[in-house]
Amino acid sequence: MPDHPLHSLATYSNFVAEALNRPSIQRSTVTVWSASPYTGIAEGEIFFLDGFRLRIREELDFDACLITSYGYEGYQNDERLYWYDDFPHPHDSTLISTLPHHKHIPPDIKHHRVPALEIRFTEPNLPLLVREVEALIEQKHD
Repeated sequence: MPDHPLHSLATYSNFVAEALNRPSIQRSTVTVWSASPYTGIAEGEIFFLDGFRLRIREELDFDACLITSYGYEGYQNDERLYWYDDFPHPHDSTLISTLPHHKHIPPDIKHHRVPALEIRFTEPNLPLLVREVEALIEQKHD
């Protein structure tokens, strides 16, 4: 799988740089670094127009082409709007379809969870997350 974005530190670093080259993004602190010859971390914040911000942290296995763990948080200014995580909640029947992937949303953001239908361990999630914030920006201008 040499062409897979999660194949190596170099391919994922390039993928992230290309994914963040968008007019809606003002700046980014996201960096990808190697934790060992076969693993890495992607971490930082992406600053969008209108005070929107996305915080990401991913643990990566380049040998298996996988995201092994993640956390994604969406903000507008200082207000946390939602977050995604991969902590399993096997006793919550509403989340079984995407176990362990889920999204925390208002009201009661800590306990209100919904399935995260498009989040994966096997593909980069960054394009989806960026599109989600861009949709929020668009809604603000409608």
